[in-house]
Amino acid sequence: MEEVDQELAAFCRTEHPRLVALLTLHTGHRPVAEELAQDALVRVYEHWDRVRAMEHPAGWTYAVALNLSRSWWRRRHAERRALARLGPRQNDTTDEPDDALMLRRAMATLPVRQRTAVLLRYFADLSVAETATRMRCAEGTVKSLTSQGVAALRLELRSQQPHGEELDDA
Repeated sequence: MEEVDQELAAFCRTEHPRLVALLTLHTGHRPVAEELAQDALVRVYEHWDRVRAMEHPAGWTYAVALNLSRSWWRRRHAERRALARLGPRQNDTTDEPDDALMLRRAMATLPVRQRTAVLLRYFADLSVAETATRMRCAEGTVKSLTSQGVAALRLELRSQQPHGEELDDA
């Protein structure tokens, strides 16, 4: 039993920072991402016997995290509709670096499926096949969504640059 607990703890220590990064980009809010990452890891804990036997337990974890994020988005949209009926809302302030805010803003402009494909491929570091499995679509669809998403991000990030500054194409 202790070996299983250590294996689970090691898995959570490894995946937590990656989940927070992925969810921060998906939601645009780090505190929300931290909470969703914790919720995803609670699900891992609850189903550890089944999850640890999977070929890609991290992929399952990211799929759970993104499902939780989609639920958060649905609640947020419902809240916005309710608040719109009540009047204007005050903007949040943040202490995050400009680059992180620019990336979040750019990610938020992507359609959900493009954003999910980009996040799973580049931030969760899943293969095309693993991403296709998690998104329940064909590998060609993943490639297309990823390509479209990256192209849209480049355009959006360039448009956010102050005049005279160039965006690195790394």
